[in-house]
Amino acid sequence: MGVFEKLMKLDRRWVFLFLVVVCVVTYYIDYDVPILPEDESRKLYDFIDSLPPGDIVFVAIDYDPNSMAELHPMTYAIVEDCWRRDLKVIITALSQNGPGMADQVIRDISDSMTVDRTYNGVEYKGREIANGIDYAFLGYKPYYTLVILGMGQDFRLPFPTDYYGTPIDSLPMMQGVINYDNIACVISLSSGTISDGWISYGQGRFGFPMFFGLTGVMTAQYYPYYGSGQLRGLMGGMLGAAQYESYADNPGRAMDAMKVQLPAHLVIIFFIIMGNIGYFASKSKKFEEVG
Repeated sequence: MGVFEKLMKLDRRWVFLFLVVVCVVTYYIDYDVPILPEDESRKLYDFIDSLPPGDIVFVAIDYDPNSMAELHPMTYAIVEDCWRRDLKVIITALSQNGPGMADQVIRDISDSMTVDRTYNGVEYKGREIANGIDYAFLGYKPYYTLVILGMGQDFRLPFPTDYYGTPIDSLPMMQGVINYDNIACVISLSSGTISDGWISYGQGRFGFPMFFGLTGVMTAQYYPYYGSGQLRGLMGGMLGAAQYESYADNPGRAMDAMKVQLPAHLVIIFFIIMGNIGYFASKSKKFEEVG
């Protein structure tokens, strides 16, 4: 039996075991994965960088826990970057499983913001992040199309109170903030059809600057909207999150995960190639035997 025939008969569990070993070993090796910039993700960072202190960025956490690995790092990178620049953030969760994750992000980044940090040569002094002053977490409401349309008229229609039960009008940062006309942009981090809702019922109707952060498998289908200008920028998967961390000079979960994702993809590609070679080699051998 030739080497290719042995590969064709290899138990898939050995492949999975080998992949696990590669992931574990490479995670503990200290090395950096080069992150190449892309225009679609760079435009989001440049847009945030251009905003004056005090502007409001709307961040929609529209994903479920099964997409945390790809989209949670985006949320951490974007929200922290906004707060370091003294921008205010409105946060919603149009996915029913999103509020808990959003609350976790707020607490984690609020803790890290108390520490002095230097990013891209700029020193940012640590400070306390206050609810109602630096951010407003509006929470979750069902029927996202109605919520998106309602916020276009007044944020208070779908969200008379915030996630913690505080009336919106009593939050200092929401004074004079009525609808999308009073915010700098909307950033939707999504793993499902909510993205279509933001395009059709949000950006398409109200015309605000729109940015997406999507899972890797979703990204390709939204490039036409990026090409048409409906989307100002687009981040795709773990790579998109790592790119934003690289731009912000704030290595985090995504850049750390790339140390595992890159070799894992190389291993998968290797076995795909070997499997195809083995298939065609064994097929060729059968033809020779028949002939």
